[in-house]
Amino acid sequence: MWIPITLAAATFQILRTSRQHRLRSVLSVNGAGFVRYAYAFPMALIVAITTFVVAGQSLPSVPARFWPIVAGAGVAQILGTLALLRAFDLRNFAIGTVYAKTEVILVAIVSALALGESLRPLGWVSAIVCMIGVAWLAAPTRLRDVLTSARDPAALMGILAGAAFAATAVGIRGASTTLDDGSIWSRALFTLTVMLGIQAVLNASQLFVTNRDELLGVGRAWRAAMPIGILSLGGTIGWAVAVTLTNAAKVRTLGQVELVMAFAISAWWLHERHTRAEYTASALVLIGIVGVIVVG
Repeated sequence: MWIPITLAAATFQILRTSRQHRLRSVLSVNGAGFVRYAYAFPMALIVAITTFVVAGQSLPSVPARFWPIVAGAGVAQILGTLALLRAFDLRNFAIGTVYAKTEVILVAIVSALALGESLRPLGWVSAIVCMIGVAWLAAPTRLRDVLTSARDPAALMGILAGAAFAATAVGIRGASTTLDDGSIWSRALFTLTVMLGIQAVLNASQLFVTNRDELLGVGRAWRAAMPIGILSLGGTIGWAVAVTLTNAAKVRTLGQVELVMAFAISAWWLHERHTRAEYTASALVLIGIVGVIVVG
């Protein structure tokens, strides 16, 4: 069940990212990033009220350890986004992107250390193959330059972003699994609603202090921002349910299929020309994903 849910989450993420990029014409990077929290959190709250109040599902009992874990996951996602944006600001887009994709391995390491959920030996090999394919696909003509730039500040920011995103995925799973009673849906929904609320408050506070006009801009752009909130909520729910069902490493590895999906759309729908290296990289990503699912 986690496989179609993850694929749906990846699809929502691709659509959200494309729409979010369009907001850069009217909002700053920070403001465009805040849109996903500002509009997704109220929607998540409505879904939560519908589930727990209207439909009468029982709220899961919440142990004390849930709160620091979910707060840590929310903060990690914000920091990961900032680190990735910083990597791009350093004018090394390819380097930052490639090193951020170390998330594939880092989430497996963090899952093994923090939750005791390790991949099997062939699963680790498959995850590495997937990461190589992702890196190659992100920089098909500059991979050698990227790999020789490991000490570049953009590479460091990329690795920090990957580590933060790995901590986010593992944190969501760790938080949701502390809620012992309740259905998969209720545990995932409660976890993501709390996390989105924390992120919305923190990001809004930061903008209030540094750029109050941007907060008004986020409100004025509501027509373009509303679909982003819906897509963001769909993606977040998908990730939360998927990592509640299974190992976060498997979910995040399968999630890399979004790059292959974007590549396929580019090649077959938009009829853009690609190199043999890009097709090879896409094949490596798919081989790695299948390997993690089957033998991981």
